[in-house]
Amino acid sequence: MIVDCAIYRDGHRTEGPQDFSDALDEARAAGGFVWIGLHEPSEKEFDHVTQEFALHPLAVEDALKAHQRPKLEVYDDSLFLVLKPVVYEPASDTVSSGEVMVFLGDSFVVTVRHGEGSPLAAVRRRLEEEPEMLAKGPTSVVYAIADATVDHYLDVATELQTDLEELEAEVFSPDGGGSRHTASRIYTFKRQVLEFRRSTGPLAPPLSKLADTGAFGSPLPFVNDKARPFFRDVSDHLARVNESVEGLDRLVSDILSAHLAQMSVRQNDDMRKISAWAAMAAIPTMIAGIYGMNFQHMPELRWTWSYPAVIALMAALVASLYRMFKRRGWL
Repeated sequence: MIVDCAIYRDGHRTEGPQDFSDALDEARAAGGFVWIGLHEPSEKEFDHVTQEFALHPLAVEDALKAHQRPKLEVYDDSLFLVLKPVVYEPASDTVSSGEVMVFLGDSFVVTVRHGEGSPLAAVRRRLEEEPEMLAKGPTSVVYAIADATVDHYLDVATELQTDLEELEAEVFSPDGGGSRHTASRIYTFKRQVLEFRRSTGPLAPPLSKLADTGAFGSPLPFVNDKARPFFRDVSDHLARVNESVEGLDRLVSDILSAHLAQMSVRQNDDMRKISAWAAMAAIPTMIAGIYGMNFQHMPELRWTWSYPAVIALMAALVASLYRMFKRRGWL
């Protein structure tokens, strides 16, 4: 469905004709550009946009099917940029990602959004409040979307860092580290970091191309040279995000290793306790087994003090073993 469609001249919004072709012709004649926003369009709805703006069929296929990695493709009549905004859900401590496809061409921008997260209406409103930036042409729209996406990455990275600190405190607490659910929580958190990394990592090369030059030193088409410093700023922010994500990934791996080591130590302690008690139980069992044999000629059987002597011997041996195990920390 079409969310919004407007023509921008000299950094200000003007309502244009409903027909895309007329809107594009009017924008080019006035030295402005047209920005069309769509949300999960069907193939039939997108056909008219494809024909009017001469979009490449491969890019159109990616925009309709979604599930793409962040990338930047250069075609004859347009640039095609894919971004993956992420949404952090505090109730479940999970990270989910959507997709935003941006077609940038001569005097037009077409945005296609998939998923409920990261709506572009707020980006459009903020950009319309900055006519100086909007006057730089359709490149300003690409910059505003990329900037909003990366800024939200920073917020999500902060939330994940807080969750990691809570998880770390649980693992290294006296009792929490032994919970049967701790390992599953660590693994689930690692999955969230991986989902976040899939959105942030592949975006670095496209932003570098937008900030500098394209292949073989030639500048990218349809990109305003005055906007390149702004893309460099976004690229720097993304580098911070990627460093943070790498740090989160390393720390959660270390926490998992520490948790497994703690579990191994606890199991060794349990085995030592079981072994100590088994050793103390083995001595009385051995002595009782010897005197339980049905032999008639056993010297101690007819002695008056045999029973109390054997009981005392058992108690003394068990007490000696208990004292030794206690001194060594087995009990």
